[in-house]
Parts: sequence; structure tokens; C-alpha cells
Amino acid sequence: MSLKGKGIWIWKIPQCEGGNASTIATVAANAGFSHVLIKIADAAIAYNIDKTTGKDLIPAVVDAVRAKGLQVWGWHYVYGYNPSGEASIAVSQVKKYGLDGYVVDAEIEYQQAGREAVARSFMSAVRSGLPSTPIALSTYRWPSYHKTFPYVAFLEKCDYNMPQVYWMQAHNPAYDLTKSYNEFKAISPTRPMIPTGAAFSESGWTPTPDDLRVFSDTAKSLGLPGCNYYSWDDCRTILPNQWNTIVNYNWPGDTTIPAPTDILDKYFYALNNRLYDMFLDIYADNAVHVTSERTIQGKVNIRTSFGALLTNVLNDGVFKLTSLSSADNTRHFTWTASSWRGKVTDGSDTIGIQDGKIVYHYSHFTVS
Repeated sequence: MSLKGKGIWIWKIPQCEGGNASTIATVAANAGFSHVLIKIADAAIAYNIDKTTGKDLIPAVVDAVRAKGLQVWGWHYVYGYNPSGEASIAVSQVKKYGLDGYVVDAEIEYQQAGREAVARSFMSAVRSGLPSTPIALSTYRWPSYHKTFPYVAFLEKCDYNMPQVYWMQAHNPAYDLTKSYNEFKAISPTRPMIPTGAAFSESGWTPTPDDLRVFSDTAKSLGLPGCNYYSWDDCRTILPNQWNTIVNYNWPGDTTIPAPTDILDKYFYALNNRLYDMFLDIYADNAVHVTSERTIQGKVNIRTSFGALLTNVLNDGVFKLTSLSSADNTRHFTWTASSWRGKVTDGSDTIGIQDGKIVYHYSHFTVS
């Protein structure tokens, strides 16, 4: 199975949607990701195990994400001090979860002298244990800056190259990615590149939303099959504007569900995808929205109020319709929402529809 489209890395499952597997899967599918990469091991030790209960957190996420039609890959940070042990855990974890692919994350430890033989030993053992599983290398973006790293020893047994194109302390992703692409083209063997862009903050530096658009556009312009972003943990909760940029970026050939046509489906689609301008199409020009706090008139003002709700109250919330009844042009529905800032369990709304637009909207809910 080939890999293409946009993907997202998960480091620590509990830091993503509170570890709720169903929510992770729903958010990933709504975001248009084609694949999710979950950390499955560190050195020769299994990862994403609850330290208190000993519960393995990975199976539920794998099952939920795969049920949405997405591929699930596992990634593994290796040190090279125990290559046989690291290879063993890699093979066993991939087989245990039935993963679609495996990513070896090798970095500074492999720049030491004599690491080429270690890399070949590790990769030979992994490939022997996973003869038909796609394997990718994740490491430094520019071979010219890390000349002692054994790129070839890893890539010989890989199917994909996933360099970490992190433009930290700068805002030049197009330059960084193009340089990475050209340098890896000069290495034999050359593998299809699916680069990983920076979606995190570090040492006071943060990528801008425009950085992420440019990174994605550059990957597309280079004819790459896809791109990834690191990581869900940081970006989704700490960098909501950057997350929305990633979510709203459409990769060629994306299999995301098209925007619905029913007015209420449109409403929830706009909420869950943070498509603020869609509210301008949902509401009539002089529509009225009544809540316990205020009455708002005009679709532009209503759009602004939803923007405030989704960025200040229910940040990046997952909204679910729980019941619906209709009579003529009136619909009453109940709903819930879950976000990292708060949740709603008692949503109760009534809308009036005329000429395919909402003309009045009464909404009641409490955030806890």
C-alpha cells in the first residue's frame, strides 16, 4: 500500500485529545489526514504505555483511526547502543498492532564514529523481520550538514525518506525543503520523499501559519507524494492557528469527505473544521442568534461570535449532534462538544430556516 497525502505525528497519546481514541480518530479524519504516525518504542522499550496502570494505549487508537480509513504507522527513536534489542522491539510492535508502516527515527547518536555498521546491522534485522512492511527513515534535513550520519546504510533497506525539515529560528521553509530535496536526490539509493514540517514551538521560536502553507505548497510543487507535520501534541493544543492551517490544507488526491449540502450538516461541518466563513453561507443576511448572554443580528456578526467561541471558549472542539426533530421549517436539536478548554453536555438549539438559510437560531448550553 503506497503512502501519500498529509500525515501527523503523535508523540504521547495522552497529550492528544486526552488520549480518547475515538476523538483522535474523528479529528484526524475531519482534518483530512491520510495517515497518522504514533510513537511505538524508544530504544528497546515499548512506548505509550500508561505508567500508572500499565495499559497499552496504542491498540485502541490504531483500531479507531483505521476504522476511519486512515493508515497507521509506528515510529521508533533508536540510539544504536543495542541494535538487536531495538530491532526486536520494532518488529514485535509493528506485528502486534498490524501497522501499515514503520519509521526509524535516528539522530545524533548515529553521528558517532563507526555507526555505519551498527545501522546496517539494525536495518538488516528489521527488514528480515518485516519483509513486506514499508519502512521510512526520519532524520536530519541536510546531508551536507551531517556528513558522518550513515544515510545510505539506513536508506538501503527503506521504502521512503521522511527528513525532518525543521526551519527553526527562521521562516524559510521553501528554501529548507528544496535544499533537502536536492541533497537527497544526490544520494543513492534515492527514496520517495515525504518530508516532515515543523509544527511545534522551541526555544522561543514558532512556525507561522504562512510557514506551514509554504512548506506544504513547496512539497506539492516538488511533486512529492505527501508531507507530514510534527506534532499533534504541540500543534493541536498550543498552536491552534497553525493547526487550522494544516487542517484546511488540501493535498492533491485527498479522500476527505466533501462539504455537506444539508443546512444542519453544514453547521456542524463548519464547527468541527473551524471554517468560519462557511457561517456566512449558512445564515441569512439579517439572521438573529439568541443565547443566554446576548442577541446577535447579521450573519457577519454571527460569524464573528462563532470565531470567538471556537478560539476562546471551546478551542478546537469536537461537536456532535445527539438528537434531531423537525416541524415545517423549524428544527430542534441537541448536541455535545469536547475541547481541551471545556466541554458541553447539554447543548439544545432551535433554528428556523427560510430559502435554505438560517433566519433565527436560539442556542442554550453550558461549558464545564
